[in-house]
Amino acid sequence: MSYQTSERYNCVVIQFKGNVMGGPDAVSLNEELHALIDVDKTNVIVDLSKVKFMNSSGLGMLIGGLTTMKKAGGDLRIANATDKIQSLLVVTKLITVLE
Repeated sequence: MSYQTSERYNCVVIQFKGNVMGGPDAVSLNEELHALIDVDKTNVIVDLSKVKFMNSSGLGMLIGGLTTMKKAGGDLRIANATDKIQSLLVVTKLITVLE
């Protein structure tokens, strides 16, 4: 997995690309989110339009990111989830947690 960050609409957009599988990527994302918090950027949109596959560790990484941003007084939301990722969120009932 790789990702790019940009700023739009008074928030930070993080666009993931490839397979979201947690592990070292989760550490990298966590560090990125804490760096954003340090500069008072606590509203994040995760763009999943270029994600081909996501496993349970990848879902856990998103939940961890949501928790991190909520604790900092912000939010993390999902955008452009493919049908495959959308079904995964529905089956796991995470669609009720992640907006």
